[in-house]
Amino acid sequence: MSTLLEIKSSVLRQVQSRQSLLRKAQTPSSTETWSSTRDITSADGGDRGNGEFFERMKSILQKQENLQRSAHSEDPMESRAPPPPETPGQSRAAERPGLTRRELDLLYEEALYTTVNRAGVTSGEYVTNEGELFRYLQEVFKVGPGEHEVILQRVKEAKRASYALKVSVMEGKNLLAKDANGYSDPYCMLGILLGQSPKETEEKKERKFSFRKKKDKFEKRSSVREVLPARYIQVTEVKPETLNPVWNEHFVFEIDDVYSDQLHLDIWDHDDDVSVSEACKKLNEISGFKGMGRYFKQIAKSVRANGTAGAAVEENVDDFLGCLNISIHEIPVAGVDRWFKLEPRSSTSSVQGECRLILKLTTTQRDTVLSKKDSYMPVHEMLLCQILEYEHAQVGTEPYSWSGDLSKPAWTVLSHHAVQTDLSPLQQAIIRWQSYSKHHQVQSMDYSFLLELLRSIEDKWDPAALHRELEQSLAESFSIFTEYCLALLKRMREVFPVTSTSAITRFDFLLRCLGQIHSMQAFKRVCPFRNELHVEITAVVKRSTLEWYEATVSSFKPEDCSLEAQLRILVQVVDAVHVDVHRSQNVYNKLFISTVKVDYYSITYRQLEKLVADDVSTAMERVCGTLDQEGTKMTQSMGETLFELYITLKALKQYREFLPLKDAKALALCGFHEWFKTSIHKWLQIVHNKSCDRIRKAVEVDKLEHVDALSKHSSSAVDVTTCFNQVKEFWVQLAWPDSAGAFIFVTRLTADVCSAAVCYSELIKRKIERSQHGQENKHLTNQLCIALNNIEHVRKFLGNLPQDLDWKSLEVAMQESCGPGGKEQVRKALNAQLLNVDLDLQREVKRMIAHLTDKMVYDLKKYIQHISLSPDSIHNDDAVSPLMKYLDDTLVILSESLVKANLDRVLQGLWTLLLKLILDTVAENRGVSVEFYGRFYYTAKALVEFFHAEGDGLPVEDLRNEDYKALEEELRLNKCSSNELIEQYYLEKIGQQKTLKQTKFGRISVKCYYEASEQKLYIEILHAADLIALDTNGLSDPFVIIELCPQHWFPTAKSQRTQVKNKTLHPVFDELFQFQVTPAQYKKRFACIVFTVMDYDWLSTNDFAGEAICRLSDFCGPDKPSVPGGVKNVQPLILHLARPKPSEKPILKMLEARTSDREAQEFVKKLKEIEKSMGEGD
Repeated sequence: MSTLLEIKSSVLRQVQSRQSLLRKAQTPSSTETWSSTRDITSADGGDRGNGEFFERMKSILQKQENLQRSAHSEDPMESRAPPPPETPGQSRAAERPGLTRRELDLLYEEALYTTVNRAGVTSGEYVTNEGELFRYLQEVFKVGPGEHEVILQRVKEAKRASYALKVSVMEGKNLLAKDANGYSDPYCMLGILLGQSPKETEEKKERKFSFRKKKDKFEKRSSVREVLPARYIQVTEVKPETLNPVWNEHFVFEIDDVYSDQLHLDIWDHDDDVSVSEACKKLNEISGFKGMGRYFKQIAKSVRANGTAGAAVEENVDDFLGCLNISIHEIPVAGVDRWFKLEPRSSTSSVQGECRLILKLTTTQRDTVLSKKDSYMPVHEMLLCQILEYEHAQVGTEPYSWSGDLSKPAWTVLSHHAVQTDLSPLQQAIIRWQSYSKHHQVQSMDYSFLLELLRSIEDKWDPAALHRELEQSLAESFSIFTEYCLALLKRMREVFPVTSTSAITRFDFLLRCLGQIHSMQAFKRVCPFRNELHVEITAVVKRSTLEWYEATVSSFKPEDCSLEAQLRILVQVVDAVHVDVHRSQNVYNKLFISTVKVDYYSITYRQLEKLVADDVSTAMERVCGTLDQEGTKMTQSMGETLFELYITLKALKQYREFLPLKDAKALALCGFHEWFKTSIHKWLQIVHNKSCDRIRKAVEVDKLEHVDALSKHSSSAVDVTTCFNQVKEFWVQLAWPDSAGAFIFVTRLTADVCSAAVCYSELIKRKIERSQHGQENKHLTNQLCIALNNIEHVRKFLGNLPQDLDWKSLEVAMQESCGPGGKEQVRKALNAQLLNVDLDLQREVKRMIAHLTDKMVYDLKKYIQHISLSPDSIHNDDAVSPLMKYLDDTLVILSESLVKANLDRVLQGLWTLLLKLILDTVAENRGVSVEFYGRFYYTAKALVEFFHAEGDGLPVEDLRNEDYKALEEELRLNKCSSNELIEQYYLEKIGQQKTLKQTKFGRISVKCYYEASEQKLYIEILHAADLIALDTNGLSDPFVIIELCPQHWFPTAKSQRTQVKNKTLHPVFDELFQFQVTPAQYKKRFACIVFTVMDYDWLSTNDFAGEAICRLSDFCGPDKPSVPGGVKNVQPLILHLARPKPSEKPILKMLEARTSDREAQEFVKKLKEIEKSMGEGD
């Protein structure tokens, strides 16, 4: 696992085929290379203040948020700025030469001719005043009055236009049923009635005209014209058995006089085999006037014959279903498509139903130069272009948003010309598109209007109506407009900025126009070999992006030739790319996707990301080469620049989240952090140095005063945690992706923060030490409290480091990459650092608390001495109250000055100090009255309650610590009588005996039995084993002394002893002893039997070999069963021997201090004699 702690070697990206633009612009010379090295290693730029360093680093992090915020503020919905000009004159349409004066005059003649020969009914959209139209055309063509009169005179002298009427008989409905089956077999006869005289007009008022006349009427007329006053009688097909026939047949009639001629239409029910219908059909096949005359006569004869026949003959005559009479001068200029109600031929006729006709007037012959020279379509297009140029010039505000609306005079002239030149709706739509699209490329207009023109072509599309010339012109217009739009697309960042709502709206409709063109049937017909739209747009976008990037790089000029200056330029470039990518994702891409199905964002992001990666990797290769040199140090300014570059690259890399999943892989910036590994180590060192400098400065300027009324720490603590928080934020923003590298950096960062925290605690402590001389105790105490709070404030911050530095994620990452061992290594390494710094800080805190409590020692001693010197007659409360008042006053100040954690620590320190002072006082006053110890015992209990403070202070378990228990025991024992102390002594020995296991002093086997009826205790000493050798011969002469203790409880019980067993370590005694013991005596817990093994020495004092002890109540009592045969049948008891030193017992010292107590002195003397007889055998 040691490899986890090694820095992975930096693998620099290979320089791609496209060299870095920065290197192209400025290849460093040897002098520049030396300059770049000096830029990294020199101390220049490192003299700036530490606060400025952190502010600068903070501003770097803030910059990304500002960039994001500013990018959102550029939302086009928040800006109404006008769009930039589209720089007209950049297309093929703009390069075409304008009309010459001669061509303009001829076009003007065409316009005047159209105006003079206009026909048809006009609506409110038209201008009817001829003079107004003339004035308008003069303005459009810039013709003076004289020239106008000349051309107008020429027009008036020209032959008038010849008109024709186009009639489409579409369908009928709700006709009258004439046949027995409930249907009819309808057909239509239609023709043009010539203009009538006033007399004929009066006759017409009495009856309706019909192509079929009654017999008497025909006999009165002698000529063909009188018999059938109609020209070119046309007949539709017969539609059998229907009342709603659909004909959809088209006819053309020449018009003599558009002001007096009429269109007449009859609808008949076909009944006979050869009717007027058949005759009219043959009439239409005859060419020449004479032939038509003969057939008119034949039709007339047939009609007359039918008229004189009988009723039987009338059954085979066609039945009349209705007629229509439409004056030519009542037809609207643009034609009419409507249902006409059928009329009867006389007042007695019965008809019903309607007929749908499409009527349109047009000219068949025009006497103008252009109409004889060119086809009508180019002429109409030239006229429209000339009018457009004038109309657009009249737009006052926002001419770029002109939607192509024409004035009434313009509409009047163009409509009449289109009618007169017989332009179909498709032809008109194509001409309008070609004219407007060409004009747009010279002077911008509304793209939404152009889109409507394209849709109009698609709606009216009829491939059969196209001729080759029209196909070529339409294909050329599509190609020219597409090239124009793609040229704008290449400059879209400049021409359609996101800051302008109108520009983005225009761009949206531009793309829609492109999409509409490439989806049209017309485009597929006339431009079959054109590339697919997404291919062309992708190529343009790529060229545009590369040119924009190169222009952006070129726009930033370095201040000098140093490497740092080049890195600063790279930061600016990446920032610009960041903004562009955001605009691409947030605005442009939505338009491209929705209109032309091109993923603009993926194209531009991948391209820009690759360009940035190439330039940065080249620059970082130089940086790493310089930093890897031995002894190289990084300057502060270089560290800031590299950090900023890293942060900007990270922000740019995050935009890959918006790419499709398949495109987000293998991006050039995926491993960009590897380029910065060496520099990050250097940068962390700079951060640590600046942090320490900032901490020193913070401590220097700290006045050790509360920062505000709600805080209990001073300014330096705030500065330190702020500094640490900024360092933490730096790391969070780095977001190092490599788990092994992140572990190394986090370990170092944690160590740096911990060492800085310890440094701060030492600095603040020294500041207190330097300032304590000559200060009042109260002021010093306040400063100490603030210093303690400062350290606690920093310590709490360090406790949050695992969350702040996200140790959990690091553990998970290391576990995934290195297994469970990686996770454990992270946990151990980082937790060990936190544990060590916590111990260091707590050590400093304890020192400061000790310093604080040392200031109280004098006063505490004084009040404790007051308790010790108080006479026995004074009540305990009165003796303790001065100490309590002092503590209360002191703790009020401390509680106001310290945070809870520090208050608890100070209370703990003060508690330890009090226990020590009281214990010392008690030790200095041994042998005094019991009341003395009782007073301090009371004091200890009162202090526990005081420091616990009903749960608001220290926990009871912390107060009743080992020191307190020792003091409590000391006081409890000292306030006991001598007999009670002796009893306590034996209780302790009984407890110790029970804990004894195998010892080196041997063991003794005994039997004990209490005969309750006799109140006698029988003790049989059986044998001993493994005794220690106390004689020079390596053996002993043992014997056993049996005693009932304590002696004051068994005053009549004399000690007894066994015989001496010479020269043995395993004596066998088998001796029986008995003692008189009452129930009252054996019930006490301290009542016991003591077995003392001695080595007999007849020349000197006997030696102590060991002792054992057992409680009397273990053998005596009503609960103990009676054993038949007495002591002989009791199970033996084996007791391990011990050789304690009584002088080490506190109780013995207490008894020894009671010099006036004879019993205590005798007890101590006896034990000391035994201890003295132990010799060197222990």
